[in-house]
Amino acid sequence: MDGRVSAKRRAYICVMRVLMAVCAALTCALVLFMVCYVLIKGIPNISWALLSTKPSYLSGQIGILPDILNTVYIIIASLVLVIPFGAGAAVYLTEYAKNKKVVAAIEYAAETLSGIPSIIYGLVGMLVFCEFFNMKTSLLAGALTLVVMNLPTIMRTTQESLKTVPQSYREGAFGLGAGKWRVIRTVVLPGCVDGIVTGCILCSGRILGESAALLFTAGFAHALNGFIDGLGSAGATLTVALYVYAKEQGEFGVAFAIAAILMVLTLGINMLAVVVGKYFRKRNG
Repeated sequence: MDGRVSAKRRAYICVMRVLMAVCAALTCALVLFMVCYVLIKGIPNISWALLSTKPSYLSGQIGILPDILNTVYIIIASLVLVIPFGAGAAVYLTEYAKNKKVVAAIEYAAETLSGIPSIIYGLVGMLVFCEFFNMKTSLLAGALTLVVMNLPTIMRTTQESLKTVPQSYREGAFGLGAGKWRVIRTVVLPGCVDGIVTGCILCSGRILGESAALLFTAGFAHALNGFIDGLGSAGATLTVALYVYAKEQGEFGVAFAIAAILMVLTLGINMLAVVVGKYFRKRNG
């Protein structure tokens, strides 16, 4: 009897291993196929003229330089706003808040917000920032919408990083006479900076790939502006430009070129997050 049970157990384990291997292989194959397909279709359409010029409707020339700059502007504006708010909220909830029920309620609300579809953020951002605050359709309204969207991600990532710092570090600093804020600033935050930086980089990747929320808040314009003027005016990011060229104008070659650029940037951001995380873990270890 024990032999038959043992044989069944071994067969079950073998079947489950095969199923998991098949699932892993299918997932990797799908990802690899999508990446290769986009790169093969998009890279031949990338040229210096495409990257360094703005669109000219009189001559029919297509350029994505304004879209690249708008993407950079909106990433910078979003991170400048979301990092202090997200990290500050995480520090308060982890280090200062005493009421555990309130903390649990805020964490539940943050998890709920992170699961809301981005197009709903776009509709709310249009009503609140564009209409109520009279920002019109602008990159600043889009950046503020992305701040609200990514705030739960930064907050939860920072919280989990703060929890990894041993309590003995805090107690040792308190024993030396350091105050609460000094302990947080000199002991806790340096000990979890790898998680914070990794979360910020991954947040940049999500901002880079967002389109639905920006369709309602940032607009479709391809105007070439400076940073300050650009934030106050409408502008299309690379993802919005991809949608416009593919759906509205039928320029699928340009759309695949933008998709290839976005794919390379996303892969680069994810690799940077891994490298930065390993660097800080080695430095702190």
